[in-house]
Amino acid sequence: MAAIQVLKPKFHVEECLEQVRECLEKGWTGMGFKTVEFEEAWKKYTGHKYAYYLNSNTVGLHLAVKQLKMKYGWAEGDEIISTPITFVSTNHAILYEGLRPVFADVDEYLCLDPEDVERKITDKTRAVAFVGYGGRVGQLEKIIGICKKHGLRLILDAAHMSGTKVNGVCPGTWDGVDVTVYSYQAVKNLPTGDSGMICWADEEQDKLTRQLAWCGINKDTYARSNKGTYAWKYDVDYLGYKYNGNAIMGGIGLVQLKYLDEDNARRREIVKRYNEAFAGNDKITIIPANYPDECSYHLYELAVPDREALLNFLSDRGINCGVHYRDNTEYSLYDYAQGTCPKAHEISQHLITMPLHMWLTDEDVESIIQGVNEFVK
Repeated sequence: MAAIQVLKPKFHVEECLEQVRECLEKGWTGMGFKTVEFEEAWKKYTGHKYAYYLNSNTVGLHLAVKQLKMKYGWAEGDEIISTPITFVSTNHAILYEGLRPVFADVDEYLCLDPEDVERKITDKTRAVAFVGYGGRVGQLEKIIGICKKHGLRLILDAAHMSGTKVNGVCPGTWDGVDVTVYSYQAVKNLPTGDSGMICWADEEQDKLTRQLAWCGINKDTYARSNKGTYAWKYDVDYLGYKYNGNAIMGGIGLVQLKYLDEDNARRREIVKRYNEAFAGNDKITIIPANYPDECSYHLYELAVPDREALLNFLSDRGINCGVHYRDNTEYSLYDYAQGTCPKAHEISQHLITMPLHMWLTDEDVESIIQGVNEFVK
């Protein structure tokens, strides 16, 4: 019997291959064609007014920080409040632009704690980077209120949030969110090979993204090719980057989007079974998941007394779990902030990511539950 993986994407292979074949036959595999189609489909699905397809969530976060810095005249050394419980891309994006990540502690959802965010605001604070950990919304509404109160920009790192809705509305479209960045990396809820989407609330910022992500050029190749003749002449207004997405990944994304709600519904079923099974064990802390929103549940986390022992115990039984994430202040790059987020540091020593993906059968889920309960008695 094959080992159970912690994260494993499920592709609708034949439909994806049809999309790839179309790209190859038309001879258009780069930006444009399918990327534009995917952008339009994503806007229709989410309600975002603007969407630009990128090669990763990481580059989207960089552009979000860079463009806000350009618009509001931020200086090097200015601060953005962020979370220590995230993949490092969230905080790297801040450093890319010479700004300083200031870490605020997390709440029971492993999202930013509004009270600690407000405590960490200084005269150098310019923005808050909120991570929808595991697809959860946490206390985003309170964070938005704090940002409005103090005149701060809000970046929503929605890498885990594809399909998350509250009362049918995607949180990235809420008033007060300046920019939302999604991930379609290989094991995300909407998997491609690797890609992402940046969705601005402001049209001018969307236009700027399209230039900066295409080497600062003022006319992208696809736009020039659609004028009946290939208009070769263009200008370069900015020192830009090669951050654009491509048609092959966009085509795969179009297929996966068709099944996103169905897949997320299955994730919620698995989470419900996990929650019910672990609820009676006082040695297991279930990361709160039952609150009124349609969560994507990219990750399912438990906190246990001896994580390493449980990881090894389950691995010996063919069940592979993981850890998301290590407290970022433990990394040498961010160790200046050690001790500033005690809750995050403590919980990060005990977190274990349980298998949660579309390949899991009901029997797999039951064997995982039995393995955990056998060890954590």
